[in-house]
Amino acid sequence: MKALKNPALQIGIAAVAGIAFGLLAGEWASNLKFVGDLFIRLIQMSIVPLVMASVIVATGSMSGKGAGGLAARTFGWMISFSVVAALLAWGLSSLLRPGAGMVFDGELDPALTPPEPTSWQDTVLGFVSTNIFEAMSTASMVPIIVFSLLFGAALNTYVARTGNRLVLGFFDQLQQIVLTMIRFVMYIAPVGVFCLLAALAGDVGFAVVTTALSYLGTTLLGVIVLLVLFVTVVTLRTRLSPWRLPRKLAEQTAIAVTTTSSAVTYPTVLRNAVDKVGISKRVASFTLSVGLTMGSYGAVLNYMIVVMFLAQAGDVTLSPGQLVLGMALAVLLNMGTITVPGGFPVVAMFLATSLGLPFEAVGLLIAVDWFTGIFRTFLNVNGDTLVAMLVANASGEIDRDVYDERKTVAESDVSADTDEPKADEPGAGEPKADESNTTAAPANQPA
Repeated sequence: MKALKNPALQIGIAAVAGIAFGLLAGEWASNLKFVGDLFIRLIQMSIVPLVMASVIVATGSMSGKGAGGLAARTFGWMISFSVVAALLAWGLSSLLRPGAGMVFDGELDPALTPPEPTSWQDTVLGFVSTNIFEAMSTASMVPIIVFSLLFGAALNTYVARTGNRLVLGFFDQLQQIVLTMIRFVMYIAPVGVFCLLAALAGDVGFAVVTTALSYLGTTLLGVIVLLVLFVTVVTLRTRLSPWRLPRKLAEQTAIAVTTTSSAVTYPTVLRNAVDKVGISKRVASFTLSVGLTMGSYGAVLNYMIVVMFLAQAGDVTLSPGQLVLGMALAVLLNMGTITVPGGFPVVAMFLATSLGLPFEAVGLLIAVDWFTGIFRTFLNVNGDTLVAMLVANASGEIDRDVYDERKTVAESDVSADTDEPKADEPGAGEPKADESNTTAAPANQPA
């Protein structure tokens, strides 16, 4: 009975039960969809303030040479793995040819019209919003991340000059309050997951899997290869046992594969990184927040497979320039689709029209996107944790006792305040070591 209290197990049971109920109830199960949508919205409404506060606190708390090193390591690992994901997708698709022999014989949703292709200059301009409140209202995550990074950098300079940590403390407390609010919402996660999957199974049944089996298989194989690569690199660099990872990542994996949203899973990933993996709060907040937009390795892999699938389905031979453009678009597009599950059709059609591919063939992929969404999100969220381990290891900010389960991090250690140095005391504005943890954490931001 004690095992039934495990959140990951509860969500897993709810997922299986939801699919079984949906298959038995048929179309009637769609009446439950609004409950699942309500659960998703309760999580999504907290994501913008949580990401902003996390990035501002992480950036504002950094000091000395470590700040630049943390950012460089984070971006370096994420961009490197994203490029590897795109290259792997091209290689597997060329070898397995998932789109070969496919014939489009259905009707495309009339609401889906090909978007107007934009230049790379417009894409870069879109990273900066002229109105941050408008970006917040539409959950445009890249402009929000950019603003938060600049605000955090300015706050860091202000704190170093004046020693006044009032604003930094405000955002730290805001982060903790939003995390607590999300923990309340997660109590109803099994109910929300049951309703989401019951509605899906009642609508499409198992027939959706057979419509693009080669496409699904190629994506799954790519996810497995990338995950093995991630774990191998982490094991070689950190010298930590990889056999402990499955249990540490179980809860966030369950949420990721049932909600198919990296953003919805983010609060759990952030908490687990600190109290299960032993990553310092400083590294976890910065790296995982940036990972929401830059660390979508599963999305990069899937989008490049889509490019190859559509080309093969339409018997189109891509030029080297189109292949490079496709890979670049796959890396860039993952930055704007993390907050809303189900945005795949628009992304796929954007890729098709940008590269001159037959967008009608997208209809072959829409029905099975929930399954590919599982693969994408699984790799996205766990890849971010593994990258955070690499970043933290370089600066000695992994508590190996926590990882090896010789010590636990209580919830109060993660969210409670620590004593904050005053402006006229030595060390004001500098990172402060928590006596209960071997990793360093900024003052007012416990490890």
